[in-house]
Amino acid sequence: MDLEPLDQPSDASFWKKPADFKLAANDFYDGLKSVPQYVDNNADIGLGSGENSASISNGSYLAPAKSDLWDNSYKRIRGINYLLQKAEEVNLGTANDRWVGEALFFRAYNYWNLVQSFGGVPKIDKVLDVNSEALYSAKASQTEIVDFILADLDNAIGKLPKQSGLGGEELGRVTQGAALALKARVALYLGTWAKYHGQGDPSKYLSAAVDAAEQVIASQEYALYTDKGADSYKYLFILQGDDSKEVILARRYYANIDGRVHNWTRELWFNAMVPTKNMADTYLASDGLPISKSPLFKGYATLNSEFQSRDPRMGMTFIVPGSTIFFEGGIMQPTYPGFTGSNATQTGYMLRKFLDETIEAATFRGAYDFKEFRYAEVLLTLAEALYEKNGQISDQDLNRTINLLRSRVNMPALTNNSVASNGLNMLNEIRRERTVELAFEGFRRQDLKRWKTAEVVLPQALRGIKFVGTEYQQKYPDLKVGTDIQVDGDGFIVAEPASARQFLSKHYFDPIPLQQIQLSKGNLIQNPGW
Repeated sequence: MDLEPLDQPSDASFWKKPADFKLAANDFYDGLKSVPQYVDNNADIGLGSGENSASISNGSYLAPAKSDLWDNSYKRIRGINYLLQKAEEVNLGTANDRWVGEALFFRAYNYWNLVQSFGGVPKIDKVLDVNSEALYSAKASQTEIVDFILADLDNAIGKLPKQSGLGGEELGRVTQGAALALKARVALYLGTWAKYHGQGDPSKYLSAAVDAAEQVIASQEYALYTDKGADSYKYLFILQGDDSKEVILARRYYANIDGRVHNWTRELWFNAMVPTKNMADTYLASDGLPISKSPLFKGYATLNSEFQSRDPRMGMTFIVPGSTIFFEGGIMQPTYPGFTGSNATQTGYMLRKFLDETIEAATFRGAYDFKEFRYAEVLLTLAEALYEKNGQISDQDLNRTINLLRSRVNMPALTNNSVASNGLNMLNEIRRERTVELAFEGFRRQDLKRWKTAEVVLPQALRGIKFVGTEYQQKYPDLKVGTDIQVDGDGFIVAEPASARQFLSKHYFDPIPLQQIQLSKGNLIQNPGW
């Protein structure tokens, strides 16, 4: 009467050898962010069509009954804890280290997703059953969760292989570099949070960020993608950049496997995410100066004048009016962002970054990866952590971090002399470089929160191109200002007015799902203000 289940292995027969643990660890990779999740619709540099991202961006969102982030993260954490428990029980020794290391990485990754949204959350590090008191745990503090994350990553690093140790069929699996990159990201987050929010010891975490980033660099396992020369930044984010030396860990997609494709290129054609004037103004002129200081800035009179003589990453992130993008049928079609037809946008800008140039991507079958961790971020983390820790950064350190990114796109180097002689602020320029390089990869809102500038930046109006008195107004003579489109006093499109936007102190942390609070027997306390 006691029969083994035919549709899945039984627990008693499964956890016997390292290959079983590898199979279990495979399931954790579905927790990596999928392509449409790396958006910056929730801050000031992008605007999107999704109702949820819009309400988060303008501060109108309410505490939800449920949260997919909460539910899915803890579901994955349970599976990870189960693997770790079985590894202790079976005790296969060092033969099992790699899969234990992957589990520790993914537990840290899932807690990171929770802590950056909710702050403190319940710390569950054991497998629970329906009678476990820990089901009703109170929140651990933000610092306690981050310390737990960093400890898991430290334990994982020595158990994981280096990137060069992966076989061809193993590309995309977690490595030492991925654990170090996550450690650098998390430590920079809490180090700057502690510094600007006055909570805890910034130097401890900034030092950890520096150390982790330095280890990634010293490993010589990674390098910036330069295979496409001056256009490398554009191609990094589509198929050509997959599995390049810059990619540390990616959510992988496969054209020949059902369910492993995405539609991000097509969604971007129809403006699921569009840039704002805030983002456009962030790009330097080609002489390395802000547009407010550079004599090279061409102004706004024509459709593409503001794109001329700018950081080349602007033209590889925005669609420059009249430039060609790949459309269905294999046609390279000149595209003019505007306010009517399929190219109508809320800001007059369209996104070029992530637009693949394949028939598959044009027909709902995109197969390029989401680069969750890449070497450029590690370089930016090191530069920022060094400056935040020491209050200064040497030209030598700039040359091995930020200036490598600038060199890839033929931009002038950032130096202490260039900052001083042009009346700039080094910290602002480091932050600018981060915003430009990582634009629309999902970092912006958390950056503003950890810098404690969100309450200043996010309540401002979201604007677009200059319409009044420009070639845009000539191109769309039937659009009535004040009726069809709204503009500010300087003639720039207002996609969302400041009166519709807010960022209050409660918005630094998202609300705990109401259902979780109700189930907690009074132990789980809602975040302040919600």
